[in-house]
Amino acid sequence: MVSFAVEEVRSERKLALGYSLVACIGFVVDASLLIGIEHLGVQPAWARVMSLTLAMQVTFWINGLFVFRCLTRRSWMGSWAGYMATSGFGNFCNYWTFVTLVSLHDHTLSNRLLDLVIGGVVAWSINYLCARFVIFGVSKDGAKKGCTPIGEVATNIAARFRAIAQRAH
Repeated sequence: MVSFAVEEVRSERKLALGYSLVACIGFVVDASLLIGIEHLGVQPAWARVMSLTLAMQVTFWINGLFVFRCLTRRSWMGSWAGYMATSGFGNFCNYWTFVTLVSLHDHTLSNRLLDLVIGGVVAWSINYLCARFVIFGVSKDGAKKGCTPIGEVATNIAARFRAIAQRAH
């Protein structure tokens, strides 16, 4: 019984770590785009809407394919809509935190990159819980019931390309 609980914790820790690594990628995408868009003359609040929206797309695909291993041709659109809705809520909290801190015009608290980090911590917990239990609802082995793990998808795609190449000869 104890080993079962240990395995549960390890499985959850592995998912949370993977999700966190993807969140870091999303942060880098978000921060880079925010800086670039602001450099083009867009106000910080609007630049943040654009950078965050694009970062959400990146994290959806990486999380769905590699962390939760649960995107198929049939399921991706519904998963995408749910992920955007739940992440939209978490990221609204992120955005509100960012705008609030920027609007304080405080030397320390109005640092855009610091504000991204503070908002990101708030959003991470909301978004992880929603992705984990609402959108991707994975089982102990890390894959959702009825979902094809990415390794099998890649194998099927490779087999199709080989078949096409053989027909061409």
